[in-house]
Amino acid sequence: MKSVKYFWLLAPVESARAAIVSIALLGVAWNASAQSIVVASTTSTEQSGLFAHLLPEFKKASGIDVKVVALGTGQAIDMGRRGDADVLFVHDKAAEEKVVAEGFAVKRQDVMYNDFVLIGPKADALKTRGNDIVEALKKIASGNAEFISRGDKSGTHAAELRFWKMAALEDAMGRGYKSCGCGMGPALNMAASTAAYVLADRGTWLSFKNRADLVVLVEGDKRLFNQYGVLLVNPAKHAHAKAMEGQKFVDWVTSSAGQGVIASYRIDGEQLFFPNAGVAAK
Repeated sequence: MKSVKYFWLLAPVESARAAIVSIALLGVAWNASAQSIVVASTTSTEQSGLFAHLLPEFKKASGIDVKVVALGTGQAIDMGRRGDADVLFVHDKAAEEKVVAEGFAVKRQDVMYNDFVLIGPKADALKTRGNDIVEALKKIASGNAEFISRGDKSGTHAAELRFWKMAALEDAMGRGYKSCGCGMGPALNMAASTAAYVLADRGTWLSFKNRADLVVLVEGDKRLFNQYGVLLVNPAKHAHAKAMEGQKFVDWVTSSAGQGVIASYRIDGEQLFFPNAGVAAK
């Protein structure tokens, strides 16, 4: 105790300076924390490379850092419900509208779209090739061909289940049906290693390098339309949510500047996502 008293008596100025420096550092840490947000999103936006292209431009425009947590859309929306994210950037419109109705998110907005495609072996022994996803699934089920489902409550998984239901096969997908409970990239890897069929979003497919003998077999069916939405987590439900910074992200990504950055993202000259904020969805 004496040594402590001795230090304070001899060095009050240094102690005061140390206290000021500590307060300043706390202020810097708080400010840095305030200038960052968590965006819960689907794996397709992350694994396609879109965020690596998009977020540096948002940082330049706003000074705000973004940490992306890439999950299946259902899991990402659950993060919003728990208050573990500030913004949701996902692609299951029915689930998005539900979380808004529940009061956990604020005003869903369209941000961009692309499409789903059915990927499968180039030989396509079942002759699924064409522009009818329902007929293709019927052939896969009747042939007991291997089909890799994401099985992770993602937007892609939700779309796949809708298509099986349209085919009246939601309980009879065939003996080759396998649920991996994984993201789009791993599901494509599994399909490539076993020459299986898999439903994928076009963006992740275009960025996927381990294609083996896989090709796009079904595309162009209007039912394969894939809309993405952006939503602010409701600060009335979660007071710690960074509503101001999150709203800046929502405003920017739906602005002409953000939409232009989305449109400019290409792989081998091919555009992966098509901005449509403020445009009536199909």
